[in-house]
Amino acid sequence: MKIALFPGSFDPVTKAHVDILKRSLPLFDKVIIGIGLNSTKAPYLGIDIRKAMLRAVFANEPKVEVQTYEGLTVEFCKKINATYMIRGIRTVSDFEYEKAIAQMNHALVPEIESIFIVSKPGYSSISSTIVRDIMRNNGDVRQFIPQEAFDLINPNSIKKG
Repeated sequence: MKIALFPGSFDPVTKAHVDILKRSLPLFDKVIIGIGLNSTKAPYLGIDIRKAMLRAVFANEPKVEVQTYEGLTVEFCKKINATYMIRGIRTVSDFEYEKAIAQMNHALVPEIESIFIVSKPGYSSISSTIVRDIMRNNGDVRQFIPQEAFDLINPNSIKKG
């Protein structure tokens, strides 16, 4: 069984994330969306709302699961028996950054392959960081995030502090 991990913070999930994941589905038997919990980063959206968003967006995709993890991504891959890691590439700088991480991951766990999927041109400017900034300033993010995710955003889903 070909299992892939699509790791990220998904804070929030964007249409670019959805595009990358949907385009990767034919390549694998199962894709696990791994929401990485990083103790050095303060998330904008709580973990429960991020999980709910991803589950709502991919509710009709039986090959997709959503899980959370802490620690090294390659260790999580081993835990879930994923031998592939999906990464979206928007820009040349994304490629350079992701290539360095992929090479380090390969040095740590050689049997895990990183698969780079280039974003469609219409999505190359969308990043969770920019979407979060728009949200923080009460802007309208509907054109950047899936409707199912937008429907779940409310004042109670935003982490304060």
